[in-house]
Amino acid sequence: MPLALLALAIGAFGIGTTEFVIMGLLPEVAGDFGVSIPTAGLLVTGYALGVVIGAPLMTVLGTKVPRKRMLMLLMGLFIVGNLVSAVAPAFAVMLIGRVIASLAHGAFFGIGSVVAAELVAPEKKAGAIAMMFTGLTIANVVGVPLGTFVGQSAGWRVTFAVVAALGVIGLAGIAKLVPDLPRPEGVHLRHELAAFKNAQVLLAMAMTVLGFGGVFAAITYIAPMMTHIAGFADGSVTWLLVLFGLGMVGGNLVGGKFADRALMPMLYASLGALAVVLALFTLTAHNKVAAAVTIALIGALGFATVPPLQKRVLDQAHGAPTLASAVNIGAFNLGNALSAWLGGLVIAAGLGYTSPNWVGAALAAAALVLAFLSAALERRDGAPRTAVASGAAAEQRTPVHH
Repeated sequence: MPLALLALAIGAFGIGTTEFVIMGLLPEVAGDFGVSIPTAGLLVTGYALGVVIGAPLMTVLGTKVPRKRMLMLLMGLFIVGNLVSAVAPAFAVMLIGRVIASLAHGAFFGIGSVVAAELVAPEKKAGAIAMMFTGLTIANVVGVPLGTFVGQSAGWRVTFAVVAALGVIGLAGIAKLVPDLPRPEGVHLRHELAAFKNAQVLLAMAMTVLGFGGVFAAITYIAPMMTHIAGFADGSVTWLLVLFGLGMVGGNLVGGKFADRALMPMLYASLGALAVVLALFTLTAHNKVAAAVTIALIGALGFATVPPLQKRVLDQAHGAPTLASAVNIGAFNLGNALSAWLGGLVIAAGLGYTSPNWVGAALAAAALVLAFLSAALERRDGAPRTAVASGAAAEQRTPVHH
């Protein structure tokens, strides 16, 4: 694997840390600014919505910019956003800092996925994408617990300053290690937009929303579920999230390895097993050991879907993949927001703290149905890739990846 993938993984580590570390620091931030916890929660919601909006917006703005330079500009935006958060004199300013940082998120992973895939041989593409996403998964094992500890002992502002410094390291790594890849000739914004006329691209994105949504339906409410139902102490939640993160790292690497060999079977297996494990979590949540094992499995099965889904989008939008790839990252965050909302609804309806697990199982099962539908359409069309649009026909006849 090329060293350039390490630079992309470092950037991904910083982005993953800033996205999730805020959850552990909400009480400190709320106390400092004199706002309620639900109000401080807007720092989570605002970031997720910023990713959904920023992914297509920043990618469209970057269509005229070489990919390496765009990745560097996005890391610059990420650094600025985290510095604004670190020095924010008021809550509203910190919220602006979070949104600035979030605008870089989707486009970085979207463009980064395309670059990672171009750096390796065709049979190693999903593995290369997985290598970049390893930075995001390791952030949940190392960056988030460490950032939470630093924030609680030295102050949350220090955490965001450290994350900004990580961004500087990522930026330097991209500048030094990522080669100047030529932009594919003749690919314009209308070609990028034409990818969304392809039913297979839309199906892959819907699988992303539902499949990863299934994971976050359960994990969003892990703290009340584990303390009230399983009987864990409040302090144990951090380590349960580390278990979830370790599962994510393993699942991501396995997903990348097998997606290069058999993409659709990998999706069937991971989505089917995820639906079953989420349903079982309703029972295993009542036992500490079983609950801990289940949390690790949810992380592993959930993230095993990420490299195959990202590669599926790249394959199906292969004439003009950058925008579709970035929008798919937004789809992950849309899934997070949607499932967290649905999980909250069933708890509010009085169905108990384990009820979001049923929501998650239903979402994962729906994603599995879409995977079978996608494969059936592909068999009917008689070709692994359908034409994106007549306007991109030339690009599709001449492979973009080298």
